[in-house]
Amino acid sequence: MTSFGNFIKMEREKREWTQTDFGARIGINSSAISRIENGTKKFSVSKLKLLSDIFDMDSQKVNDLFFADKFAQEAYKYKCSDNVFVVAEGTATYLRSINTKQGIINFENE
Repeated sequence: MTSFGNFIKMEREKREWTQTDFGARIGINSSAISRIENGTKKFSVSKLKLLSDIFDMDSQKVNDLFFADKFAQEAYKYKCSDNVFVVAEGTATYLRSINTKQGIINFENE
């Protein structure tokens, strides 16, 4: 996978939209779209749902791509080994397990 900005560029170009066309749809000027696509500006997390709607994509997929890119950029910035991804997967599994709602079991006879 490439960067999140490149993902946006590829999806935009697939639809044959200019940066101005796309910017008008998502509420960002074309200059900012250019910077997002080339990686010098971050895409706003608050616009992820709108982005998934505009591209007619599953919002979970768009979220996953956004946060995977964000995490990979940080790991690269701090020169983490590839093992960081294994550790992060374990941490994510742990966090999901502690945040799982537990069902209520009723042991009373009715």
